[in-house]
Amino acid sequence: MFKRLANSWRLVKASASVLSADKELVVFPLVSAVMLVLVTATFALPIFLTANHAGHLQGAASYVVAFLFYLVSYFVIFFCNSALVGAALIRLRGGDPTVADGFRIASGKIGSIFGYALIAATVGMVLRALQERAGFIGKIVVGLIGMAWNLATFLVVPVLVAEDVSPVDAVKRSMSLLKKTWGEQVIGGFSIGAVGTLATFLLILIFVPLLFLAIASQSTGLIVAVVIGFVGSLMLLALVNATLSGIYTAAVYRYAAEGDIANGFEPEMVQEAFRPKK
Repeated sequence: MFKRLANSWRLVKASASVLSADKELVVFPLVSAVMLVLVTATFALPIFLTANHAGHLQGAASYVVAFLFYLVSYFVIFFCNSALVGAALIRLRGGDPTVADGFRIASGKIGSIFGYALIAATVGMVLRALQERAGFIGKIVVGLIGMAWNLATFLVVPVLVAEDVSPVDAVKRSMSLLKKTWGEQVIGGFSIGAVGTLATFLLILIFVPLLFLAIASQSTGLIVAVVIGFVGSLMLLALVNATLSGIYTAAVYRYAAEGDIANGFEPEMVQEAFRPKK
């Protein structure tokens, strides 16, 4: 465990070196976050208007609205992730990308991105419907299926960005790259997300005593400042973590598809992205 966590930390540092060279990469997850807030606000109105007195959508309307919400949300996420991965691949190959380069790459793949969002939304709806009808054991099984889907589609976005394939072929290509590089049965290793979770935990440990001290001081201004500082730090951490994850995904794709290790990354770092299932 500690070895994998140490490897994750090295991945964070390697990805951070890319982010340091191209700080504008953080714009892509920022745009994604803002757009998702707008999407959520947009769907809140029809949900409110079509809800029953208990505040719930009735019948097929709930599934239609949920599917459309999934579809638009996934499209926003995949579009911005494609822009991020596209720009990161330019940097990893020795170029100097701009924000415009990233969005240009994503715009050129907009049809494929929408198609993949459609697939992901359908899978999401099916898994949601199964979870709603399953018992305790069933929910665990559905959760495992969801994890397997996330693993199988780990490289779909960089495949869509770098290769001229359809959304369905991108899913197949992602699975093929994982099998070819890491074996028939693989599971995810510790990654940047693990370090992000640890950083969030440490941030909470710092915030709690500061909040108690602020409350003890009975200063409203100090309490507000601590809360704003905490929320702002969480948002910044989330943006940086999302950016590093995109860079990391691009590096893993280069290793799996091209057999090349990007500058700043070492072979064992990327090899530990996945490992054989024991």
